Amino acid sequence: MKTLLDKLHLTAVNPGVSSGPDHWLASAAAPLTSYNPTTGAAIAQVIPADAAAYDAVVASAQTAFRTWRSVPAPKRGEVIRDLGAILRAYKEPLGELVSLEMGKIRAEGEGEVQEMIDICDFAVGLSRQLYGLTMHSERPAHRMYEQWHPLGPIGIITAFNFPVAVWSWNAAIAAVCGDTLVWKPSELAPLCGVAVQHLANRVMADHGLTGVFTLAVGAGDIGQRMAEDSRLPLISFTGSIPTGRRVAQTVAGRLGRPLLELGGNNAIVVSDKADLDLAVRAILFGAVGTAGQRCTSTRRIIAHAAIVDELAARLVKAYQQVPIGDPLQPGVLMGPLATPRAVEAMLRAVERAVADGGVVLTGGRALPDIGPQFVAPTIIRMPAQTAIVREETFAPILYILTYR
Repeated sequence: MKTLLDKLHLTAVNPGVSSGPDHWLASAAAPLTSYNPTTGAAIAQVIPADAAAYDAVVASAQTAFRTWRSVPAPKRGEVIRDLGAILRAYKEPLGELVSLEMGKIRAEGEGEVQEMIDICDFAVGLSRQLYGLTMHSERPAHRMYEQWHPLGPIGIITAFNFPVAVWSWNAAIAAVCGDTLVWKPSELAPLCGVAVQHLANRVMADHGLTGVFTLAVGAGDIGQRMAEDSRLPLISFTGSIPTGRRVAQTVAGRLGRPLLELGGNNAIVVSDKADLDLAVRAILFGAVGTAGQRCTSTRRIIAHAAIVDELAARLVKAYQQVPIGDPLQPGVLMGPLATPRAVEAMLRAVERAVADGGVVLTGGRALPDIGPQFVAPTIIRMPAQTAIVREETFAPILYILTYR
């Protein structure tokens, strides 16, 4: 682990407030500990932002915006091109850090960094395609045209389950459009935020920039400050629906713009004509990937009565063959849940489903012999879409329902 942290220039105690190259700010806030969900052990501590440090970060982004917005968009694209290049160079250790701190398997951790690289490539192309309409005017010797202007410093609040990719989806596009960024990563994955900021700082230094990409690690208090902060005209929030609703109301209350990516409770409908081999593979990946901790996770199967029994039997067999363990080990396909509370929430959901008449076909239990935050992927046959079935549980629970 020490070698991994050294590769990413991380130490045992890391500052989590940055306004640019070599500008890691002091803060009086109590240290925030990052835990390894695989073992429950502490990895390192991060110094989060206090009120003064947060204000300094936003002021830096404001100052940078005044000049960044006037840089030609293709030149802004060159900065993002170099961000993509440094992410390529650090794809393996950054992907490993995602696995270490968040718990997704190595292939998913590195895949998340690849998503960052891909969005940088997209944004570089976008930097030369910020088109607007040209329109005819009724007045002689006049022309009318549409020109888009950047909003200003953008606040980005990301979730634990995609601790780096979601930032890049926002940051790469906003930056080429002329906006500067203030990022609050999840308090469950602060080291990922600090590592990415280190890389962004190196890119900014190469281009003589500061304040374009900034970081303010913290818990809900920092997120609340951002939502209320009129200096941030747009807040991009990724997380749960209840929290997203509060963010939207707060931001809209000051006439800001909320951009929300919230939860899901996705279903796959399997007809009596379906290819069950294909269906099983798709369902397994959709439901068990990232240990069910995705807003896009498959949580409900609505299967035709003619094939539901066979499909359920095949799924049970597939689930019982899923290798569970340390996500950094080869061959493992499912790691731990993010927190002990997530394990408790899953077990409560199983109890509610059984109380509603559900039958646990496989799983439904914790796996303490592997580690404190491991669970067995679970399939529950349900008689109807009860309240718990309609509720998103951020865990590998799959409900099977029947239609005719």
